Amino acid sequence: MSSLKTHQKIHIGEKPHQCLQCGKTFNHKSSLKIHQMIHTGEKPHQCFQCGKAFSQMSNLKAHQRVHTGARPHQCSQCGKTFSQMSYLKTHQMIHTGEKPHQCSQCGKTFNHLSNLKSHQRIHTGEKPYQCSQCEKTFNQMSNLIRHQKVHTGEKPHQCFQCGKTFKEMSSLKKHQRIHTGEKPHQCSQCGKTFNQMYSLKIHQRIHTGEKPHQCSQCGKTFNHLSHLKTHQRIHTGEKPYQCSQCEKTFNQMSSLKTHQKIHTGEKPHQCFQCRKTFNEMSSLKTHQKIHIGEKPYQGSL
Repeated sequence: MSSLKTHQKIHIGEKPHQCLQCGKTFNHKSSLKIHQMIHTGEKPHQCFQCGKAFSQMSNLKAHQRVHTGARPHQCSQCGKTFSQMSYLKTHQMIHTGEKPHQCSQCGKTFNHLSNLKSHQRIHTGEKPYQCSQCEKTFNQMSNLIRHQKVHTGEKPHQCFQCGKTFKEMSSLKKHQRIHTGEKPHQCSQCGKTFNQMYSLKIHQRIHTGEKPHQCSQCGKTFNHLSHLKTHQRIHTGEKPYQCSQCEKTFNQMSSLKTHQKIHTGEKPHQCFQCRKTFNEMSSLKTHQKIHIGEKPYQGSL
């Protein structure tokens, strides 16, 4: 009869057991006792494999699946398995499209509360995760972990084709498109494809005319930051690229490569009409004007 009475409290909403510390109420005394461990810090259930302790037996059992690899909860739609029911429920929102957690500031919705909390730090500016080596702070733990590899030099993700290593799996996947030739990002205006979304965004500025990077000295604008940096060397006089054979310096890598052909004798640009070769494309184009009857250098009379 006591079990029935306890059960009936679910239907009538009765919660007679109150926590003296925070005032939260419960419909069962055992639930109150478990809750009180939050205040006392008591964690009587310990994992015999790693020593981690938990306040509830159910949490310990869920944790032990980390060691056993057990994934008893399976998605009925795609067959993917999970160690905890909560993980399965979150996963199922991918199939249903459900995003019940909404940001009160911008209206963006999320399928998981933790994702909403991470997102809200964009609005609050909160950065609770600090690097112990340089004290730089981050709004997400994943960003801190990524940053820490700068200090450790760790690059655990290796390309099996060329051996190049990367700090992040996402960077490796992008790199592998060089080998596969995959270009999944397509321009909606001209159909040109790119292996990275970033490259597509830069390309789209050709169509929009957007040039967001401005030189602070002369006001000239550029569609790519690297082009601005190269341009700024005109003002600073910086020439960081040096020829290893004659020590001549250049402000652009492309200029150095063109120069080096003087030493190697390389002339990769060939005229298809007379087979004459040139070390620069610009020289070839000037030469080709001879064949079409155009006078490339016409002085005034």
